[in-house]
Amino acid sequence: MRPRRILWANRTRARLVVGTWVAMWWFVGAAAAGAGTIRGTVRFTGPVVEMRKVSVTADQYVCGKEKDSDELVLSPDRGIRNVVVSLPALPATGTAERLPATVQIDQQQCAFAPRVVVVPVGGTVEFLNNDRLLHNLHSFGIENRTFNRAQPKGRTIPVEFNKKEIVRVDCDLHPWMRAWVVVADTPFYTVTNQLGEFLINRVPPGQHVLQFWQELLGTTTKNVSVADQGVTTVVVEMSRR
Repeated sequence: MRPRRILWANRTRARLVVGTWVAMWWFVGAAAAGAGTIRGTVRFTGPVVEMRKVSVTADQYVCGKEKDSDELVLSPDRGIRNVVVSLPALPATGTAERLPATVQIDQQQCAFAPRVVVVPVGGTVEFLNNDRLLHNLHSFGIENRTFNRAQPKGRTIPVEFNKKEIVRVDCDLHPWMRAWVVVADTPFYTVTNQLGEFLINRVPPGQHVLQFWQELLGTTTKNVSVADQGVTTVVVEMSRR
């Protein structure tokens, strides 16, 4: 059997995402005075990546026999999904949009969904379990209090994160499962969509440094210039090191 070359984003989902982003662009004009917008795309460069298959070793009646790895998900145009885009050196301003204080991560068919979330310092992640089996939440961090809790179907487990950090969360019962909680001390954070696109609104005018983090590709940066009530468009490339 020919190996699949790359993990493509679902086309139907992509069409929905395009519509969402068109709507988002419409709201750019509503940005507050004295602020601009950064929109862009993060693309993969380099040799084509072969999609990695993950062997399922437990609970195959729910999880299946194998799963596609979600470590690196690319669109047909090589847009990279789940890249964390931020302006980490930029403090909150009066015009900044607040990050949601509470976000959710579900467990569906033995995979975390979404795989990457951003919460502000002091924010809460509600972990759900819609699978008809027992999962386990095991965090790996340094700054935030670690946790290791069993989670049966239907139970919601809220966890508060109080310090800036990128926290990995695994399921010990299903070792291929992984999620990332990015705890941000500034509101200027976002995550790329299925097409590798991102949008950061209400950015103060001036010279800034955008930071991009992806779990396999590491971190890269790009200098950007933001104009008052203007839109700065960027394209960033990331590759294996």
